[in-house]
Amino acid sequence: MPKVKTSRVKYPEGWELIEPTLRELQAKMREAENDPHDGKRKCETLWPIFKIAHQKSRYVFDLYYKRKEISKELYEFCLDQGYADRNLIAKWKKPGYERLCCLRCIQPRDHNYATTCVCRVPKHLREEKVIECVHCGCKGCASGD
Repeated sequence: MPKVKTSRVKYPEGWELIEPTLRELQAKMREAENDPHDGKRKCETLWPIFKIAHQKSRYVFDLYYKRKEISKELYEFCLDQGYADRNLIAKWKKPGYERLCCLRCIQPRDHNYATTCVCRVPKHLREEKVIECVHCGCKGCASGD
């Protein structure tokens, strides 16, 4: 009789340390996805989802690059399994993008005049001090703030 293949994922060493936090963030994500969006603008319904995705990616980024508490194997596992956004973390490693909220804020095709989002402008250069990004609800993610 042939062996039955199972699709079990082998978790790397150290997974049990970060699993509770990632599970909690996944539960928040599920709750945000199922939240009723009555009375909200279409773009506002996605803001909590962007915020939680940012939190998950920042958590994994900080554990690996800042605090050095997880191994490279566990870091790669988290990226491969979708617990963190590989492209967003790649931007965070570049100067000027350390506080980037989402990738849509730096894509020129999503904005007028082929520029970046208003949340990328430092606070001291803004005409109006209180703004919100249309894409993710960010109030300012420029590194110079």
